[in-house]
Amino acid sequence: MDGRGVELRDIEIFLVLAGELHFGRTAQRLHVTQARVSQAIKQQERRIGGLLFDRSTRRTVRLTPLGEQLRDDLRPVYQALRESMARATQTARGTAGRLTLGTMGPQAWMIRGVIELFEARFPSSEVTHRDINPVNPLAQLFSGDVDIAHVWLPVREPDLTVGPITHTAGQVLVVAATHPYAERDSISREDFADLTVVAHRSPIPAYMEEVFQPFHTPSGRPVRRGTVITNWDDHLKAVSAGQAVMATTAEAARFYPWPNLLYLPIRDAPPVEWALVWRTPDESPLIRAFAQVARELHDAR
Repeated sequence: MDGRGVELRDIEIFLVLAGELHFGRTAQRLHVTQARVSQAIKQQERRIGGLLFDRSTRRTVRLTPLGEQLRDDLRPVYQALRESMARATQTARGTAGRLTLGTMGPQAWMIRGVIELFEARFPSSEVTHRDINPVNPLAQLFSGDVDIAHVWLPVREPDLTVGPITHTAGQVLVVAATHPYAERDSISREDFADLTVVAHRSPIPAYMEEVFQPFHTPSGRPVRRGTVITNWDDHLKAVSAGQAVMATTAEAARFYPWPNLLYLPIRDAPPVEWALVWRTPDESPLIRAFAQVARELHDAR
């Protein structure tokens, strides 16, 4: 095949047929008629001057030695052409470049499917990871250190856009193995009135803090604040020392199995929604593309 008059579509038809070895399945995969597939192959064979397929039946075929050689030569060339076109399209649409994603510990693992699909769909993009401090979850968004953050809801800040929800999670209470509640199988939100929870030293919005560490029980009883913490490690150390307790998402038990910590389900705690959030003035095609991938995966569940 000398390339004169050969279209990329004809090469695609040849390679798909070389894989399927069936005219009907090839036509179905490419959304064309069987006649179009047959015509394309015959044209290629006339240009080359030899048969590419041995047509044993009307529908199924097998590659000739010449066809095998052409398949092996064309595959890397065709893939390189497709990747080049994809990169050019992404650049034109603004979906090429680096996206800085902020996540909290195991939450990066929870959205690994979003990251993998995004990078596969947009090979000219690169996802750079930054860890977000859960004691101050919005700080890196406001400072511009991350382009998009994966945080729990609600988020009601005027300059931030809340994108698609990625998943929901249950809540657990983390206590020391020596805590009086350690013998329980679960607790309720009303039990928080008898506990001392960690306190945050940060500008975290109160409405976000109380998702995990409530200020009052459902009946209105106050919840005491104790040890002031500044990061996730402080959380775990304060609880481990028996200075306070804390509520967090259920998956923490899988990633932080300290021998002196116990994770008790909170029976009546509402599920926590996690979502992508970004600065409204800085929304870009790259951010929209990442959010769209997350939306598609969530809707497919």
